[in-house]
Formats: sequence, structure tokens, C-alpha cells
Amino acid sequence: MERHLDQELTELKTDLLKMATMVESVIHSSVEALKKRDKELANKVIADDEQIDELELVIEEKIVDLLALFQPLAGDLRFIAMAVHINGALERVADLAVNISQRALELGDQPLPKISVDISHLGEQAQLMVKNVIDAFVHRDENLAKQVILSDKESNRMRTDVIRELVRDHMTKDIKTASQAVSLILATRDLERICDYAASIAEDVIYIIQAKVVKHHPERL
Repeated sequence: MERHLDQELTELKTDLLKMATMVESVIHSSVEALKKRDKELANKVIADDEQIDELELVIEEKIVDLLALFQPLAGDLRFIAMAVHINGALERVADLAVNISQRALELGDQPLPKISVDISHLGEQAQLMVKNVIDAFVHRDENLAKQVILSDKESNRMRTDVIRELVRDHMTKDIKTASQAVSLILATRDLERICDYAASIAEDVIYIIQAKVVKHHPERL
């Protein structure tokens, strides 16, 4: 029976990694769609979200079966409990990528407002944090998970800088670019929320490894 449980846990981990890979891809595509106002790429992100939603449900069902059939304890139970949260967080990240793609469609062929802070840098930060947290999960790397959590402060700073400049220079001074500025502000907020979810998953990784709760307790890092 234990060998069977190990096999089921391995399959659950494989499914989570598959979902993470899909999510990484849609984040990258949504940022590219926004930068280039690529309608085809934006629509592909929106279409691909259905597959991610379906995989989320498959993973949920596997988790329920594991809990019902095996009644796991200790480390296995921690992993399964955190898998529930990671699964949901990844699905919500994919939804945020869809939101960003919809902003790209809203912008269409309109020129982007010129700002000194490049929004794509925040996009790169979001992609890196998601990649690193998945690597931390795969390799049980507590230090990398901590790095993801600590780097969230930089994403918050970048979001604040971008929104401040868009509001100051394009929503209050130049009405011609106000609508484009709103779309970029919404995309910026979504990118920063992706970073927040990456940090949240990193907290789960630390809990899986050390059974240590760091959520709301940065002093424990």
C-alpha cells in the first residue's frame, strides 16, 4: 500500500509540474502579447486557459482520492495539503495572464504611452519568480524559495513606480493617452499579483520542507 501511495504522490507532483510549465508559458506569451500588441498571441493565451482549468480539476480529484484512500500522515499530508494551495495559485496565475492578454487586445494598434520604467521588466520579474519557485518545489530548495519571497519587495516597488508615472503623466496631463494608461495600469497590477502568488507558493514550499510557517512571519526566513 505504501508503495502505491508513493506512486500516486509522484503522479501528483508530475501533474503539478505539468501545470506549472503551462502557466510559465502563458505568462511569457501574455507579456509578449502586451509588448508587441500581438492579437494572435493574446488570443492563444486566452484559449490555452481552458486546458489549465481542466488540469486543475484533474489535480483536485487526485488530491481528494489520495486523502480518502490512504489517509496520509506527516510529510505526505503536508505535501498534499500544500498541493491544494499550489494548484489553486497556479490556476489563478493563469487567469491573470489571461487578463494581461485582454489588456493587449484592448490596446490594439494604439501606441503605448511613453514611460521611463519599462513594464516588461516587471513581466520578466514575474516570469523569473514563477520559474524559481517551481525549481524550489522540484528540488526542495529552501534557499531558493526564500529568495523568491524576498524578491517580492522589488516587484512591489516596480509596480508602484510604473503606476505612479502612468497616473501622473498620462491620466492627469494627457487625456489622449488616458485609456491606454488605464489598460497598462491594470496589466501592471496583474503582473505584480503574479509575483505575489509566486511568493505564496514559496511559503508553501518552505512548509513542505521544514514544516515551518513563514506566512505573515518574515522574521522566520
